[in-house]
This record gives sequence, C-alpha cells and structure tokens, in this order.
Amino acid sequence: MAEIRPFRAVRPKEGMEGKIAALPYDVYNRKEACEVVAKNPLSFLAIDRAETSFSDDVDTYADEVYAKASELYETRKKEGSFIQDSEAGFYLYELIMDGHSQTGIVGCASVDDYMNNVIKKHENTRADKEKDRIRHVDALSAQTGPIFLAHRRNDALENLKSSVKNSTPMYDFTSEDGITHRVWRIDDEDINAQIHSLYQKMNAIYIADGHHRCASAVRVSQMRRDAKPDYTGEEEFNFFLSVLFSADELRIFDYNRVVKDLNGLSKEAFMDAVKASFDIEEFDPSQADAKDHGAFRPDNKGEFGMYLEGVWYKLTIKEEKKSDDAVKGLDVSLLQDNLLSPILGIDDPKTDSRIDFVGGIRGLGELEKRCQNDCVVAFSMHPTSMEELFAVADAKLLMPPKSTWFEPKLRSGIFIHDIER
Repeated sequence: MAEIRPFRAVRPKEGMEGKIAALPYDVYNRKEACEVVAKNPLSFLAIDRAETSFSDDVDTYADEVYAKASELYETRKKEGSFIQDSEAGFYLYELIMDGHSQTGIVGCASVDDYMNNVIKKHENTRADKEKDRIRHVDALSAQTGPIFLAHRRNDALENLKSSVKNSTPMYDFTSEDGITHRVWRIDDEDINAQIHSLYQKMNAIYIADGHHRCASAVRVSQMRRDAKPDYTGEEEFNFFLSVLFSADELRIFDYNRVVKDLNGLSKEAFMDAVKASFDIEEFDPSQADAKDHGAFRPDNKGEFGMYLEGVWYKLTIKEEKKSDDAVKGLDVSLLQDNLLSPILGIDDPKTDSRIDFVGGIRGLGELEKRCQNDCVVAFSMHPTSMEELFAVADAKLLMPPKSTWFEPKLRSGIFIHDIER
C-alpha cells in the first residue's frame, strides 16, 4: 500500500513561474550554473546551486554556500516571489515536448514506503552526491527538486486527471528549451481523497529518475526523527516531494556510449573479436531516418549501432548470448558483457575514463562528433523500456550505470515542500 499525500506547496507567485523554474541542479557544471544565474537572477538555480553567489575560490560545498541557499530562499518568500497554499492539495503537472504530453500528479511520497521497498529503486547512489543534497535540504528545511516516480497505468487516476485538465491551468509557460509546462491545483476535496485512496491500493511505485534526491530526503528524515523526542510519524519530513506518472506516458531515450581507443587492437582484430558475439553488417546511410542524418538507430532490442572510422554498422547480438535474467538481458548489459569488457577492457564503466556516455536527447550526430574529436568508436543503443525497469526493480536488482535517460526533465522551483511548518 503506497501512501501519497497532498501537501501545501510553496510555489512561484503567478506570473513569475517562467522565470523561476529551472532544470535540475545536477544538469549543470559550476561554470554553466553561474552563466544561467547571471542571465536570470530569479532562476531557482540560484538557490539550488548557491555557489553561483560566490567567486570561484569558494568551495562548492562550503558551509557558507548552504547558508546562502537558505538565506535566498527565505528572502524570496518574504519578498513574495514564492507563496504557500493555505490548504493541502494535489497538483497536476503536464510537460509537452515535441508534441508528446505527459501529466503527473504532484504530491508527497512516504519515506517509510521507500525504506520498505514499496517505492522501488533500480540504481545505486553515491555517498558524495547524496551528501550535497542532504546538506541542501537540511539547510532550507525544504525539498526543492521533485522525485520522478512511475507506476503502471490506473484508468481511474487517468479519468480524474482528465477531469481536472478541463479547467484553466494555474501556470502555462514554455521554457527556453521549448518544453511547455502546465500546472493545475486540485482544490476539490473529493478528488484529492479519491487520488489518495487510489494510490493506497498500489503495492509498487518506481523511481524513474532522482535516486540521489530521494536518498537524501530519506536521510534528512532519519536525522530529524532521531533528533525529535516526541516524534509521531506525521511530520512533514516523513514525506518527500514527488511527481507520479503513468508509465505508458513516459519516454525513455537511448543512453549511448563512446570509447576513446580500441584497447590496443587494430580495426581488423577488433572487428574479428566483435563477430564472436554479434552479427555485423555495414549500414547503408540512405536507409536512415531523416533526423538521424545517415546514422544507424536500433529499432529493436538486441540491436546496436557502431560507428568506427566514419562508417556505421548494425550489430545484432547472437541468440546464444541473450539472457532471460532481468539485468543480464538488458541491452546495456549485453554490450557491456560481450564487447566493452572482454574486448575493450572496460570492466567498470562507472570509473573507467576511457568510456563516456551521451544522452539520446543530443542526437546520434553527437556520437560522430565525439569520434572526430576525442573518441574512436561509438555505440548507439535501443532504449531500455519501462517494463524492463520495473522487472529489475521488482527483482530487487540494480541496473548497470547509465541505463536510462528520461526527457523532458522536471523543473525545480515550481513546487517546494517545506518539511517543517
């Protein structure tokens, strides 16, 4: 049983949402974050990445950076840039990208559900990345970046969402990257109660994106539980900000690989080694979709594109190399276990500097560019499916690194969850 609750969102004053909303904090490096904030001081990135207020000689993780984030947040609330709704409610958040719409329900998920595996994860987190967001949430006493959750389709929920979307949205703006964002607040107590009840009937919800933000929110909750002698379990810090989507609305993009060398092999020796596990055929660029400009995009599971010395090849995994295992059968695993590790010597893609990863949103042309600059060979992937993600999480297993790339990205600053009120 999943506990998803309505909440009193802190949110932009109407009319300011377009200037405040920002891409997630970890999309940018420090230089890029500073450029965004310099161009738009109202961007929520100024709070999410408060080192943008300091010179480069101040460490990103210095105490004064987190203090500055808290100061900026409190100042903007006092100035009226942010308001807080007086009553708890759910919200709808629609994102439209290239004509594709997906609409999530914004609410707060239970920390206990995360710890009891009702909310399921599919990747490990890194302690260093968690620490930053733990300090940020703790300093602000607020969660500023929503966790991207998914669940199997529920027709009753979809009907409720459709009824709410018949009204005029509270926010309706298009961000610089062309994504349209629309938000509705659900004031109807009966609809809020129905949404709460429908989630209570679900026995599994899945983290699609935001594992580090989620783990950080959980850790802050544990810290505050330990520090509160009259702890009841109903405190706001027991819940974390989330947007929940029906899986059939979501789009997972390919997460492609580029490698800097052939591990000392000649092209001929490399190709011979690949043939042990894959059928190889040279790809005719005229057969590519117009958007791919001659590059090979895999249409099916078990197919891979390979770009080497200016030529695209189609690789197909041999039947005997396939696996029914939830993790080993993933395309990212098949490439890793049958090519990247045994042939190119990349045993740990998380730490090996010879491999890099390119999100599918950048297009296959980016793979060719990398091979003209700092890499030798590139691999285009067929996207991992939501059902594959569910299967891994249900088996309490973990995906290899860089298995999924979700677009569009949820914006920070549209919804904030104060964990002490």
